Amino acid sequence: MRIKRLAAIAAVAVLALGAAACGSDSDTPSTPSGESPLVAKAKAGQLKFGVKADQPGLGLQAGSAYEGFDIEIAKIIAKGLGGDAAKNTYVTTVSANREPFIQTGQVDIVVATYTINDDRKKKVNFAGPYFTAGQDLLVPTASTITGPEGLDGKKVCSVTGSTPAKRIKEKYPKVQLQEFDAYSKCIEALNTGTVDAVTTDDIILAGYAAQSQYAGKFKLVGKPFSSEPYGIGLKLEDKAGCTKINDILKASVTDGSYKAAWDATLGKSGTPAPTLDVSKLTNCPA
Repeated sequence: MRIKRLAAIAAVAVLALGAAACGSDSDTPSTPSGESPLVAKAKAGQLKFGVKADQPGLGLQAGSAYEGFDIEIAKIIAKGLGGDAAKNTYVTTVSANREPFIQTGQVDIVVATYTINDDRKKKVNFAGPYFTAGQDLLVPTASTITGPEGLDGKKVCSVTGSTPAKRIKEKYPKVQLQEFDAYSKCIEALNTGTVDAVTTDDIILAGYAAQSQYAGKFKLVGKPFSSEPYGIGLKLEDKAGCTKINDILKASVTDGSYKAAWDATLGKSGTPAPTLDVSKLTNCPA
């Protein structure tokens, strides 16, 4: 009798596990053959975007909300994939964790001033570029630094895992490089005089310099020494998603949503919207 009761309990447990498994499957949108899984996730309101949280005008967290040009680009992508941009989930990323977040599924798409380069393309896929920046220097207003050639022996701050930090190490080895996990920490170090300069992309630096608490304290050197094409990161194997996002970017030029995204964010600085060259949206693998 005891054996029969144990068998019955085991049978119930198996059925319960099976029901739970079926329930979890139903929570995951199915993907038709040949279609990116991003489409189903968008329609289900499940898209997770990795974004920056400390870059004024680009990706900035204000309370529980995020704002900036990259956030507006994320909304354009979500809408183009068939979703409701109001249902997007935003996850704060820093330069060093963007690839791991994509690879492990912590985010679906990264729009976070994410420079396309050959090393990263081995790990993730890139749509874009949707914008091209240039590495520059932010210095105190009274600084005599006029370009990277004047950095020998100077203390320069950048972010761990970023393209600008890597370039300083490789091309300007006499620089005393200070690395943090966020540019906001570099700006504070510049403000306190702990470092002589901050280096990253010009548009990021311009956003910081324009903040009211730093008014008149910093200046952009204005001598870019690189070309930084910003891409939209997604899983390496998702060619269909990459192609789809490029198509969405092309459409954003035609329908005016790209310019509107710029005007509502970075355009407030007085910088006119760039012309998105759709002929360069060619990063998806063949």
